[in-house]
Amino acid sequence: MDMNIQKYLAFVKTVEYGSFTKAAEILHYSQSGISRMINDLEKEWKVILLERSKAGVKLTSDGLRLLPHAKGVCMEYEKLQMQVDELNGLQSGLIRIGTFSSVATHWLPKIIKEFQKDYPNIDYELLLGDYKEIEEWIADGRVDCGFLRLPAHPDFQTIFLEQDKLFAILPENHPLANCDKFPIHALSEEPFMLLEKGDKAEISEIFERCNIIPNVRFTTWDDYAIMSMVESGLGISILPQLILKRVPYNIVIKELDIPAYRNIGLALRNKKTASLAVKRFLDYLQFR
Repeated sequence: MDMNIQKYLAFVKTVEYGSFTKAAEILHYSQSGISRMINDLEKEWKVILLERSKAGVKLTSDGLRLLPHAKGVCMEYEKLQMQVDELNGLQSGLIRIGTFSSVATHWLPKIIKEFQKDYPNIDYELLLGDYKEIEEWIADGRVDCGFLRLPAHPDFQTIFLEQDKLFAILPENHPLANCDKFPIHALSEEPFMLLEKGDKAEISEIFERCNIIPNVRFTTWDDYAIMSMVESGLGISILPQLILKRVPYNIVIKELDIPAYRNIGLALRNKKTASLAVKRFLDYLQFR
């Protein structure tokens, strides 16, 4: 990679992560190497780009004005690399994927394993977040594609993958542990552990449809934290079937008396402008 491109990328990633250390990890440099490249840029451009402190780094006003241009250069370089990869028949490349925990745990290992059989030299960068964060990463170009709950942002192109059924989870000693199907109305009668991935909770539609106001005592976007809380008897919750495939906790899983689902899909800004590696990756989603 051209040294100037490396410097621009060091600047962009440091701002993105707010840390020389994190940028160094992503770009496979030492922390001092990243710091030195940004210092070089500041000397070349005769401006101060970043304010350094123990809490991390922040953009100066000059850095804020120059950042979009540095990002633009990096994005154009990525496009150039895409064309080179296509001419070389996909001998190398990088796929950046935004994902949430259940997909990262149960789908991606199988998909990537099959993809690597045919394209062993492709590298991957996985970013774990909630639905809102993943949408922002796709829109900003931080990731090439992302797994989301559908419908997604109208500007994205999406591929529907699966309808994921929602289940109630209860402590083993719960009074309803032996019921055939968990009654929705019971959600408002005891402490509820709320799984929230973005602006809207996973099961908000159930509450709205059934006119239920849950007694929410704990909110997180971590599926496993929810299961641990339920196992400890702190309340009940509702989780998607995908995350419940291999449950490491002693909990009871029950169907709802009013079925509910989430639709999972893959989203990207534009299939036509995606790299060859990403286009090929889409063909392997069936292996999930």
